[in-house]
Amino acid sequence: MTSSPSSEQPPIPLPLKPIPGSYGFPIFGPIKDRYDYFYIQGREKFFRTRMAKYNSTVFRANMPPGPFISSNSKVIVLLDAHSFPILFDTTKVEKRNVLDGTYMPSVAFTGGIRACAFLDPSETEHSVLKRHFLKFLASRHDKFIPLFQSSVSEMFDKLEKELEKNNVASFNPVSDSASFDFIFRLLSDRSPDEKLSSEGPGLVDKWLSMQLAPLATLGLPKFLTCFEDLIIHTFRLPFALVKSAYSKLYDSFYESSGSFLDEAEKQGINREKACHNLVFLAGFNAYAGMKVLLPIILNWVGSAGEVLHLKLAGEIRAAVKEDGGLTFSALEKMSLLKSVVYEVLRIDPPVPYQYAKAKQDIVIESHDSAFKIKKGEMIFGYQPIATKDPKVFENPEEFVGDRFIGEKGEKLLKYVYWSNGRETEEPTTENKQCPGRDLVVLVSRVVLVELFLRYDTFAVEGTRSSLGWSVKVKSLTKASS
Repeated sequence: MTSSPSSEQPPIPLPLKPIPGSYGFPIFGPIKDRYDYFYIQGREKFFRTRMAKYNSTVFRANMPPGPFISSNSKVIVLLDAHSFPILFDTTKVEKRNVLDGTYMPSVAFTGGIRACAFLDPSETEHSVLKRHFLKFLASRHDKFIPLFQSSVSEMFDKLEKELEKNNVASFNPVSDSASFDFIFRLLSDRSPDEKLSSEGPGLVDKWLSMQLAPLATLGLPKFLTCFEDLIIHTFRLPFALVKSAYSKLYDSFYESSGSFLDEAEKQGINREKACHNLVFLAGFNAYAGMKVLLPIILNWVGSAGEVLHLKLAGEIRAAVKEDGGLTFSALEKMSLLKSVVYEVLRIDPPVPYQYAKAKQDIVIESHDSAFKIKKGEMIFGYQPIATKDPKVFENPEEFVGDRFIGEKGEKLLKYVYWSNGRETEEPTTENKQCPGRDLVVLVSRVVLVELFLRYDTFAVEGTRSSLGWSVKVKSLTKASS
């Protein structure tokens, strides 16, 4: 009697191929790629043309800023959903000093210390700081919804007044103000005073812009691109230009965040170091994230149209009515809302880049090939292409609000990577997944809940630049029921 073949066949090994692509000549190769990226092709075309040229989602290229800010601009680019997760595997890759990519801003911007975001999980200090962040955020759990509702309510009041006055309202300034107000009140022990409330977003923006300038373009006329490239892509901008702004932020948090700092001292964390990390968490991770994300949400959901709006409004109002208000329980009942937020994070992730260095020689796989990466090589993932992988998502370039509903939709969540990890995994001290991952998802849901409790539908006009989406609100139709 012969045995029947196993129903589960072992996977066929993928062919090991050399990684295609070239870095070009020293200095000139990185500068050429930088010009293609910023001025000739733009970032999306930069990656897609090379992906087509090499017929591969894995290839070599130089990433900005290049010389002379970066010591080494050479990266291995990953553009598919299958290879991308190697960037999260801290047993195989190192995340030391790679938050901003192939360069690291001066530690002067963070009080002379390496903030937690620049530390690798193998460093003891990373675990201590991240554990404190996670514990502190958990202690504030009951404040998330009421604090953000308060900030968002004021935001919509301002939008309505501006819309009534000018027939159009700029979303970004009021969104920035609401975001700063919420983050400060959540992470400190009081609300920002009137002066800080008005100045705060501008102070953080100045501090951020000096650090991230090498990764941006100002959209100047073409005849000025050489001047722009020389100033912000070739030399580091000095901290001295924003020292006063950073000092105001640091002093405000130091005076207002006693509970955070007291608990940090109990964990053996120096009080000043804890405060510098708090400013980074509040300004870089939280405020900057919301500054980018909220306009993304409004643009994509606004552009999706009235049919989706009315479905969201119906689901949201029914769940809030059933629970007698907006609660975590009510939010969990809103399956379409959850799907819409995940779809926004998939199609337009607020952090488009991920970097890591290989700790050892490793073999990675795309859908159809295997590639060897040598120890010490920099790996780079561009999320907006990886999370629109046509071999994973149907109609990947299309915004599909109900994409993540049901059993089939929930299986796709493991391919949503916006938080430096899979959406199906949790932030821990051993990984680099954003400690505020759940808070960001919650904020995204709550802003839409508040929007559709007030309005049946709305219309927007979005304009995209290297600095993100700029959104104008064209109309807000008051709720009819």
